[in-house]
Amino acid sequence: MSNKPLIILGKNIPEGKRTILDIEVAKLHTRTTVKVPVIVERSLEEGPVILLLAGVHGDEVNGVSIIREIINQKLNVPKKGTIICIPVFNIFGYLIQTREFPDGRDLNRMFPGSLNGSLASQFAYQFTKEIAPFVDYVIDYHTGGGERDNIAQIRLESSEEKTLELANVFNSPFVVNSGYIAKSLRESLNKMGKTVLLFEGGKSKNLNPTVINHGIRGTKNVLIHLGFIDGEITLTEKPIFIKKAKWIRSNYSGMFKILVTNGSRVKKKDILGVIQDPFGEFKKRIYATADCHIFCINKTPIVNKGEALFHVSVEEEEESI
Repeated sequence: MSNKPLIILGKNIPEGKRTILDIEVAKLHTRTTVKVPVIVERSLEEGPVILLLAGVHGDEVNGVSIIREIINQKLNVPKKGTIICIPVFNIFGYLIQTREFPDGRDLNRMFPGSLNGSLASQFAYQFTKEIAPFVDYVIDYHTGGGERDNIAQIRLESSEEKTLELANVFNSPFVVNSGYIAKSLRESLNKMGKTVLLFEGGKSKNLNPTVINHGIRGTKNVLIHLGFIDGEITLTEKPIFIKKAKWIRSNYSGMFKILVTNGSRVKKKDILGVIQDPFGEFKKRIYATADCHIFCINKTPIVNKGEALFHVSVEEEEESI
């Protein structure tokens, strides 16, 4: 007995084969068509559908590398169900290494999109109508924006038991409780009843081998856990669960020197960094305001007063999972 038809972007996806689809985004002013490749691997056995998606922000390249390695290692070839890979979602931003779409919009604030809206909104609408309805699970890969460097982490809504279960299986060093952002891809997929893991690691325009390895191993764990592929789940450490967090901000402007390692645990009044002037006359220390874990550091060399420097846990709300 054959499986029920799977039709994505108007094309029937055959069983037991690899299918390459294209999302046609738009034409450039040169009349060149811009397409986003969609790689679909469907097994002979009926099962769920998972989407691995990166590059919503074009300059966040760690996720692109993670999916590239997933494909290279053939971890996207399922024994059951269907695995869809979109390594580069915002193809415009990826080509010129910028976060935004050509219309200046943040694609991750445009969902579910509009048929007659801005270019980013129309693209979001096309995805929402032609791909999202057919998936059951999504792993969405991101990095810190600008010079913000995230330790490898999963972000989720902690009240969702199924998502929390998958986060434990993914086994990143940190799991961060994070509410839904209006019009984001994650919020839109959640409203459609999809289970979404949002992976964060590293910073923009930077390939971090440690983060990439965490992403590959975690994705493989999830694929094994859900029955897409065979293998042994690899758990390397018990994730630290950050239920509540805050930013330690700069009280001064100047050159920023970091004195702690991302992901480390610090004590109250530990020196995290210093802010200095270029003339050797001014030096101010930045202290930890409480015992906490650091899971994101702003690595910009020059900071202004009020700028967010260290994203830290609020200790009384922190617990292991």
